[in-house]
This record gives sequence, structure tokens and C-alpha cells, in this order.
Amino acid sequence: MGSIKTSKLRAALERHAAISESKLGKRHPHAASWFAKRGIRPGDIRLHAARLASAGALAGAMLMGTPFISKGASFGTDKIANAPLDSIQNLFSDNLKSLLPSSVHPLNPEIEDQISRIIEEFWGIRASAKLDGEHLNTTYGYMGAEQHLPHFPGDSVSQHDAYQQSGITPGKGAWGYFANSKNELTDDLVQKEKYYVAVQTLYLPDWETRLPYLREWYKYRKVMVINPVNGKTVVAVVADAGPANWTGKSFGASPEIMAYLDMKDGAQRGPAILFFVDDKDNAIPLGPVERRNK
Repeated sequence: MGSIKTSKLRAALERHAAISESKLGKRHPHAASWFAKRGIRPGDIRLHAARLASAGALAGAMLMGTPFISKGASFGTDKIANAPLDSIQNLFSDNLKSLLPSSVHPLNPEIEDQISRIIEEFWGIRASAKLDGEHLNTTYGYMGAEQHLPHFPGDSVSQHDAYQQSGITPGKGAWGYFANSKNELTDDLVQKEKYYVAVQTLYLPDWETRLPYLREWYKYRKVMVINPVNGKTVVAVVADAGPANWTGKSFGASPEIMAYLDMKDGAQRGPAILFFVDDKDNAIPLGPVERRNK
């Protein structure tokens, strides 16, 4: 597990405290006025609570016997090493939820930029709502479960190693089969099918007019998928189109992604953030993000 600088963590908490104070002023002006007359900054209350929660999480990890503080360091110094994954995910989730609207709908550019900074602070990965000038119709929406995609002509669900109960689509993905035959199937292509998402390319305003370019740009485009409820995160590729607007969903995801993000029960859908990953060197592996990228 990599390290997280507490200076960045403090900056994130302070940023979200300011956002909380602004939201209170807009939604509850009378309450904001009451605080102001008494010299109380509502943002400071939230910031203090967040700091206490963070400190409690770290202290709890230490009491449980998990080495949270690097050797020679003490709580509150510049670097915290070997943090338990669930503690990082919980704090990541708290940071995201402090920015997200109360209902699931498209985000404004300011919020998207702040989420990008938080992603880099926590995971060391550059991910953004817009890449090379391209932007999806939404970066925050409901994501639903998809079936497996066939690797090659004649593929069957029995040849997929997990979640076979999810079934397999009768047709190929948006970009065709991953391989022309079983013999041509590589480990890289297996990972692409395992961690794939479907996005609503057909609803892009310029999809038809720029089809040749956009089709190639989106093909296996690397993305980061985040469940803001629990902070669990996956790096995936775009391998299919959809879902339709009438479903109420903005994204679809493979059985493996849905299971990891804990969206595998009930209606098999949940709120998700989907950002493009800036990885021109193809150095970031597909799959769950569980340590800081160096």
C-alpha cells in the first residue's frame, strides 16, 4: 500500500468545509445568519468533525494491530504509510460525498475538477471528466449490471472463469469480438472483457458527425469507475454502448466490476462516477484500485 500525505488530506478537508459552509448559506440562510451572529463558522464544525473521524479511523486501525504509521513517524506528521484499504476507501468516499449533489445527475465542471484532484491525491492516478476535448453526456449517473461479452465467435459463458450466472450476450460488443478466435485471445484481451463498461456514446451530440474519429477514440478507452457510497474503485475500458435512456441508467458494467463495487444485489445498479484515465503509456493496470499509483 502506498502513502498518503496528511498535508493533502488536510487541504481536502478544508476545501470540503468551505463547500459545506457555502451550501448551508444557500439552502438555509436563516441558520447561516444565526451562526454568523455568534461568530461561528459552520464549515469549521464540519471540518472539525471530519478531522475527528479521520483521526478515529487511523487510531482504530492502530488499535487493531495494523501498522498505520511508518517506522519513526508519529500521528500527525507529513506521511502516513501502510494504511488499511478500507480506511482509505471510507475517507475517499467521505471526500466525494461532500461534493456530490443530493440527487444523481450531471456534475458541473467545478465539481468534476475537484473530484479529479481528490482522485489524484488518494490514488496517484490522473483521471478527469474531459480528455482530449471529449466528455460523456454525464460523469455521474446510475450504473447497471451487464452480461459477459463473447471473447470470440462461438464463445460461451462456460469459458468465462467467474460469475457465469450473469450469462453472456448473444451478440458481440460495440467494437466487435475481442479476438477472431480462441487461439488469438490474449491475457490483455481477457482483462478488457473482465473489466469493461458500456457508455452512452450514441447520445453524444456529435456522435454521428464525428463517427469515424469518436469510434476509434472510445474503443477500449481506459476509464475509472467509482462507487461513491463505499469508495471502491476500478480501472476499466469502454467495450460496449448503452444503456438506453429509458432504463434510467447512464452506464453498464461487467459482472466483475459490479461485484467488486458491491452493486451485485437487488436491482443490480447504483450511483457511479466515471472519469477518463490519462494513461498514454498504458502503465495503469485494469481492475480494482487498491494501492496508490507511483
